[in-house]
Amino acid sequence: MNLALDLAPVEAQGVLDSVARIYGEPLLELPKDLYIPPDALQVFLDAFEGPLDLLLYLIRKANLDVLDIPMAPLTAQYLEYVEAMRQSNLELAAEYLLMAAVLLEIKSRMLLPRPPREGAEEEDPRAELVRRLVEYEQMKIAALRLDAMPRVERDFEWVGVFVAEKLVERQPEVSLHDLQLAWLRIMKKARLNQHHRVGREQLSVREHMTAILRRLGDGGFVVFDALFDTALGAAGLVVSFLAVLELVKERLVEVTQNEAFAPIYVKLADGTRSDA
Repeated sequence: MNLALDLAPVEAQGVLDSVARIYGEPLLELPKDLYIPPDALQVFLDAFEGPLDLLLYLIRKANLDVLDIPMAPLTAQYLEYVEAMRQSNLELAAEYLLMAAVLLEIKSRMLLPRPPREGAEEEDPRAELVRRLVEYEQMKIAALRLDAMPRVERDFEWVGVFVAEKLVERQPEVSLHDLQLAWLRIMKKARLNQHHRVGREQLSVREHMTAILRRLGDGGFVVFDALFDTALGAAGLVVSFLAVLELVKERLVEVTQNEAFAPIYVKLADGTRSDA
């Protein structure tokens, strides 16, 4: 809503007032060669969201009680604002003029004498308007509170944090071919240290199983080759290998390797104890 600023000099108490001040000095009259285009000097008033907003503004500005509104001065001020808006914005004039008609009706009902009614309490003509103003003010206060709350993309931005799940590294499975290659390497070492023996040896797979479990008793990983003593010869190595296979079959030990074709490691299975 815009109101034109009147630049004409005004006489007050017989003294000619200044039309403006420049650097604190009063300007008593406009320069003769000064050209002011139409609507060049305008004052932009508060933007109102509707007639109720304007009424509430006038009431609060005059520090009036909304429950006891003096209709005559309020209606006069409201009509002045409506007239100013009608000159600048015709689209908004309809709803504001409707409220002006309501105010005039309430004002006339309060001014006209009313015949007394026995046994019936007269209703205040302002009651409906007061109810609407109170509800509007409550909604406006609630809207201001909501607007003061932090809002996404206005006061702050969402920050997304990607948390990667920790995956348990899966070790490659040891195949029979890997065991075969490891066995052949052990046999090759045994042939290099092989010497002739005469006699009959009593070899027990269970004894070798017990010895291997004792070797793995600390619970750590042991290289597969370290479980075999090449000094026992081919027969002893065969029995040791059978002992390892039997332990794997009974799930007393686990064999693993870090990657394909990497060294093979052996450890006690979880929950297995070695009786030394």
